[in-house]
Amino acid sequence: MTARTTNPINIVDLFAGCGGLTQGFHTFKPGAFRTVGAVEWDIAAASTYAANFAEEAGGTDHIHAGDIAKWNPKDVDSTVDVILGGPPCQGFSGLGKEDPNDPRNKLWKEYVRVVLALKPKIFVIENVDRFLRSREYELLTDSTRSGGELEEYVLQTKLLNAADYGVPQTRRRVIVLATHRDLVASHPSRKPLEHPQPTHRKPDKKGGEGTLFTPLDDWVPSSVVFSATPPETQTTNLLDRTCSFLGTTLPGTFSTTDLHIGRNPTELSLKRYRAIPEGGNRRSLPDELSTENWINHRNGSGDVMGRLWWDRPSVTIRTEFYKPEKGRYLHPKADRPITHLEAALLQGFPPEYQWVGSKIQIARQIGNAVPVGLAKAIAGELYRYLCAPA
Repeated sequence: MTARTTNPINIVDLFAGCGGLTQGFHTFKPGAFRTVGAVEWDIAAASTYAANFAEEAGGTDHIHAGDIAKWNPKDVDSTVDVILGGPPCQGFSGLGKEDPNDPRNKLWKEYVRVVLALKPKIFVIENVDRFLRSREYELLTDSTRSGGELEEYVLQTKLLNAADYGVPQTRRRVIVLATHRDLVASHPSRKPLEHPQPTHRKPDKKGGEGTLFTPLDDWVPSSVVFSATPPETQTTNLLDRTCSFLGTTLPGTFSTTDLHIGRNPTELSLKRYRAIPEGGNRRSLPDELSTENWINHRNGSGDVMGRLWWDRPSVTIRTEFYKPEKGRYLHPKADRPITHLEAALLQGFPPEYQWVGSKIQIARQIGNAVPVGLAKAIAGELYRYLCAPA
């Protein structure tokens, strides 16, 4: 296994979602990476992935829309250099309640099964910050020690903030980079793949130098997105069209620019929106516009019914970003929640990206995605490592 790799670098995306990781890899350098396989159980998300990447992957036959346990990695008819993916880990917050029979553990084991079958040079795992404190992460690190099933790989793990890589969103994610030991031994550096260095910093952070000769830019504010989108929405519905990429007919396709869709708020909701200043939240409301629960619980989350800041990155975009009662999802200036368009742009998806599914399905895809800019930074570091001159 040599360090030098010729283009394109073949990738397989597991738990692919709508393709945030893959899009980041392709955004880094068109033609540098090629998708040769993907797995996603949610049919709408898998269809979105197919709408954007099936042609490059050689057709929809290379995209498995279903249970990863029923996918045979040997169906990939190419050498695989890199595996990407973030196994769903809903049980991580329940530390101390280990259950070896928990069906959620199966997904983790399936990721390992694919790695062992395809033996990539590198695999990348993305997950929530509490993954670092989980039993699953402990098992992962143990498995790379002598005698473990992943002993051929060296791990590098860091908690990264998407805002540090030019994403207009503060989203913290654990990124595990695993490099095959044979590749480390043959690499000019004799080191495993490392995480990308930040390119941006929080404006008031002390000592904002990246390296001795590379100063960091300030975090990108949400205004780069909101200044480019109309303050008002014209419709509450997606366009009436359907498609069928993977044998199931679904709404779509819609470009990102088709997603500037609003809601029908009640008059009470509108009054609340108007009463909340930039950076404010439920605590900004007068008692007559608040609720008994909010009034009596002033020490709870400050993001509920919160308004974003114009000059700061957004908070983490989650799957119900269109509901301001779920977080800080009011537009910085307009009296409305952010739209699917704005959420997708805050995640870094391009205006021409194609989406498949209902409003709720697409929102889930956007909220679950890896920010494209963060994925691009990882792709760049990985590309330079694999293409290092001998």
